[in-house]
Amino acid sequence: MARIISVHSFRGGTGKSNTVANVAALLAAGGQRVGVVDTDIQSPGIHVLFGQRGSDLPRTLNDFLWGRAAIVEAAYDVTPQTGMAGRIFLIPSAARTSEITRVLREGYDARSLVRGLRDLNEQLKLDVLMIDTHPGVNEETLLSIAMSHSLAVVMRPDAQDYEGTAITVEVARQLEVPNLMLIVNKAPAALDRAALQAQIEQTYGCPVAAVLPHSDELMMLASHGLFALRFPAHPITALYQQIADRFMV
Repeated sequence: MARIISVHSFRGGTGKSNTVANVAALLAAGGQRVGVVDTDIQSPGIHVLFGQRGSDLPRTLNDFLWGRAAIVEAAYDVTPQTGMAGRIFLIPSAARTSEITRVLREGYDARSLVRGLRDLNEQLKLDVLMIDTHPGVNEETLLSIAMSHSLAVVMRPDAQDYEGTAITVEVARQLEVPNLMLIVNKAPAALDRAALQAQIEQTYGCPVAAVLPHSDELMMLASHGLFALRFPAHPITALYQQIADRFMV
């Protein structure tokens, strides 16, 4: 059975998808077979980080949810380097207006997603399944969190994120997620990161896996590839590796 990891944020724009993609790459580099599922169906985008264009993906998670395909048919091997010890399989959501508006208009059976994720684990023989969730709290998010071995909540040091993260942490505790952690992203350089980590751990009563500083290099990359592979010696890559290691404990 694969280790299931949900990465969530209460609001968009926290860098959640970047975190998922880079941690997945480092886990695969370490020999893991990793599945990455984009369940942010209303605003998909993680496929771009893996060098994929939405128009070039004939099958997506949406096809599975609407009964048009098996979920494994929407799994793409996006392993970024030949010779990498493990593999990455991406299950993207559709980046097409018609599909997004259908989800907004009709919704979907979130429980079928849970069944699909279990099938995916078995058919691809995954070691790790990473779920890039939709921001906020909805049925799909609750089901993803409930079936997870680990939940990482990505937040920025921002007053709106503080309040939303408190809600997410409380929900996770009620669902009894075994391994709950926070990831602080885009911390301004002027902040003392050690002090910030201590403050947040005290505020929420759960560990901080890493405090990631704002990075001009990451911003300049602008989602054109995976930062951890482009800049393997960068301090932020070391922090992504720190998060990956925490997930596998």
